[in-house]
Amino acid sequence: MDILPRFTAIVGEKNVLAEPVVTFPYLREPRGLFQGAALGVIKPADTLQVAQTLALCREQGVGVVPQGGNTGLVGGQTPDCSGRQIILSLKRLNRVRAIDPAGDTLTIEAGATLAQAQQAAADADRYFPLSLASEGSCTIGGNLATNAGGVHVLAYGSARDLTLGLEAVLADGRVYNGLSRLRKDNTGYDLTRLLIGSEGTLGIITAATLKLFPRPRARAAAFLGVGDLHAALGLLNFLKAQMGPGLEAFELISRLGLEFSLRHVAGARDPLSAVWPWYVLAEFVSPQEQGFDETIVDLLARAADEGFCGDAALAASLSQAQDFWRLREALPDAQKREGASIKHDVSVPVADVPAFIEEASGRVLARIPNARLVPFGHMGDGNIHFNVSQPVGADGAAFLARWEEVNDIVHGVVAKFRGSISAEHGIGQLKRDLLRKVKDPTALEMMRAIKTALDPTGVLNPGKLL
Repeated sequence: MDILPRFTAIVGEKNVLAEPVVTFPYLREPRGLFQGAALGVIKPADTLQVAQTLALCREQGVGVVPQGGNTGLVGGQTPDCSGRQIILSLKRLNRVRAIDPAGDTLTIEAGATLAQAQQAAADADRYFPLSLASEGSCTIGGNLATNAGGVHVLAYGSARDLTLGLEAVLADGRVYNGLSRLRKDNTGYDLTRLLIGSEGTLGIITAATLKLFPRPRARAAAFLGVGDLHAALGLLNFLKAQMGPGLEAFELISRLGLEFSLRHVAGARDPLSAVWPWYVLAEFVSPQEQGFDETIVDLLARAADEGFCGDAALAASLSQAQDFWRLREALPDAQKREGASIKHDVSVPVADVPAFIEEASGRVLARIPNARLVPFGHMGDGNIHFNVSQPVGADGAAFLARWEEVNDIVHGVVAKFRGSISAEHGIGQLKRDLLRKVKDPTALEMMRAIKTALDPTGVLNPGKLL
């Protein structure tokens, strides 16, 4: 029996997409590493329609692949090639349900973009600090399913730390009504935190209650040159000691990474007059508007006196601060323009970041002497995107054929420092097999037991994570 008419009865004819020309954008993830096939793309309008869709899929043994903005980088939102799965697009669930400025909470549906959540908070004179380069297209549901990190984890934590409650649909169509606004609740297992980061394998998140914060009244961005990685770590500790949560972001960029961005970002200019081996993009916030720039100027002067940094440029305007951030956020695309690259989203303890980068760099260069190393990212929380670009003039396909070899080197160093092979992108399909090699066996058994309990027939995002 053709199941598509039954989906049509739930969501309406125009919300069941089956023609290849229409479904193709949903079947392929952004980097082109994974592409699948699907029975169709189903676009429910509310939680009830999600529940009815999941109940039907479980009855018929049809796999359900949830998808938000399709910005994920590990294939977690991409179906397999069997053609026996549906893509459940949540983008129609995009309403702001409630905002409570007094309680500092925002209740919003899973298909709303991150930018929409940020704007809803701003409209209420509040601040939602989760921030990603893809915030205009990534969705809240995807952010929570992957426990997104971004540039402000240093000050506010990851998506899990920013969530008070969830509404989610389980594999059999039952609805978990956990949209709590409570700051304290000791009534058993924390099911909200369990569902966050589960990549749609335990339930489909349909709405969330998020934590808001007072809106910063002043903001400053600084681009600093540092002599080496150990100086960068010293700078981080100095700024944290002086500013506390007022240090909102601390991003590490190598000279080569900066050169990539300068080459490929239209109108980009080097923020500093001198060349440094490493750079830090730091952002500061304050609830007090008056005198903040002077405070930061004095802070950076003291950091230089202590030997933690050399040149420093303090953004003189919002436009200049955005230019600084463009250099950082353009790095992944700039790398793509430089040819093939092998990428890693890893984390180690913050204090070990310098030693990790030094050892991983040495080992990769010993194996591929002319490889171009581009480690960058969120040094403030230990999350480094350790990316390796092909040597100049090398054959891209031949370089990518060494993906597993380079992975083994980098992840071996990560393991030495008791780090993680996935800091913020998730596991999806890309790292599923690797997870079995590095995860504690008892932890894997617990994860499988939870999966079996909540999804015994395996219809939720099959082949992902586990």
